[in-house]
Amino acid sequence: MRILHTSDWHLGRTLHGESLLEHQAGFARWLLDQAVAHRVDAVVVAGDVYDRAVPPPDAVTILDQTLSGFAEAAIPVLLTSGNHDSAIRLGFGSRLSERAGIHLRTSLADLARPLVVTGEDGPAGLYGIPYLLPDAVLDELGAERSHRSVLQAAAARIRAESARRGVGRTVVVAHAFITGALPSDSERDIRIGGIGDVPASVFDGISYVALGHLHGQQNIKAAAGTTVRYSGSPLAFSFGEQHQAKSVTLAEIDAAGQVTTTQLPAPVPRPLREVRGKLGELLARADGDLAGLADAWVKVVLTDTVRPASPMERLRGKWPHTLVLDFAPEGGLTGAAADLARLAATVADPVRICGQFVEFTSGGPPDQAQRAVLRDAVEASQQAEAAA
Repeated sequence: MRILHTSDWHLGRTLHGESLLEHQAGFARWLLDQAVAHRVDAVVVAGDVYDRAVPPPDAVTILDQTLSGFAEAAIPVLLTSGNHDSAIRLGFGSRLSERAGIHLRTSLADLARPLVVTGEDGPAGLYGIPYLLPDAVLDELGAERSHRSVLQAAAARIRAESARRGVGRTVVVAHAFITGALPSDSERDIRIGGIGDVPASVFDGISYVALGHLHGQQNIKAAAGTTVRYSGSPLAFSFGEQHQAKSVTLAEIDAAGQVTTTQLPAPVPRPLREVRGKLGELLARADGDLAGLADAWVKVVLTDTVRPASPMERLRGKWPHTLVLDFAPEGGLTGAAADLARLAATVADPVRICGQFVEFTSGGPPDQAQRAVLRDAVEASQQAEAAA
C-alpha cells in the first residue's frame, strides 16, 4: 500500500508580496507526476489547502485543475480542511466529487466515512479529521474545551468505526499541533486557553498519521506500531524556512501495518537567502561570492550606521528578487528612555529637535548643509506664526 502524503499548500499565499501562484501550480503538476510514477494507491492532503477562508479565484482554479488531473488519472485523493480553510466552502459538492475519486473531509460527519483502498496487501481505511475548533465541536463530541480532548474523541470514533468494519490497517489524516513538534514562524497560532498542542498518544493504534499544520517536515515520536509524521509545506512561506528541505512523503504500509517513509524532494522555484552587512560592501560582493543571489529571493539586513539613500533600488539592481530590507545599525538603536532625555535637554531649540528626528530616521546626525536647511525652515515657520 503506497500513500502520497502532502499538506499546507496555502494556495493564494504570497511571499512578502510576491505571488506564488505560478509555483504552486507547478508543484501540483509535479505531484501528479510523482503519484503516477510511484503508482500510489491514494494521495492525502492534510489541510490548509487554501491560505484563507475566501481564496482568490486563481487559487480556486489551481485546485480545480489539480483535482481534475488526479480524477483523470484514477488516483483517489482524500483532502481535509485546515485552520486556514473554510470547511463549508472547501467541502462544497463533496458527494458529487466523491464519484470522481476526490474525497473531501471537512465536517464531523465525515469521521465515520473512510476511503477504503485495496492494495497488493489488502484493504486499508483512510480517515480524515478536519481541523476541529474545540468551541464548535465539543458538545457534539462530548469533549472538553481543548484540542487534546476533541482529537481524542475523534480518534476514538475512528477506532470504533474501523473495528466495526474489520479494517486492520488505518491511516488518519489530521491538522493539528502535536507535542514535541518544531513549528515555523509562518504558521497561524491555534492555541485555546494558552494550549494548542496534543500528545501523539491520542493516535495510538493507528498505522500511519498523516499530519498537516506545521511547515517543516518531521517525524513525531509515537507508540510502537504507529508512525506519526508531518509532510511539511511544499514551498517556503517565510525566510525562517530557508533551511528546510521541502518535500512530500511516500508512505509504504505493509500487510502488518508497519510503515516505511521516503521523502520526495519538492521542486524549488527559487532558494531563499539572507545576507547582512553594510550596503557598499554587499554591493561590492554582488559579482563575487554573492553572485548566486541574483536568482534567489533575498532578505537583506543593513548594518550601516547612517541609512543609505535608495537602498532597495540599489540592491534590486544586483539582486532583482530582493523582497525584504531590514536595518540593524552597528552599535544598535537608541533606547526610548535615552531619546526622551535628549529631547528634554533640547526642548528650547527646535532646530536641534529637528536634527534629532533626522538622526532617528537616517541613522546619523545631520551634516552642516542639512542643519542650515532645518534652521531656515524653523525660522520661516516662526516668522509665519508671528505674522499670523
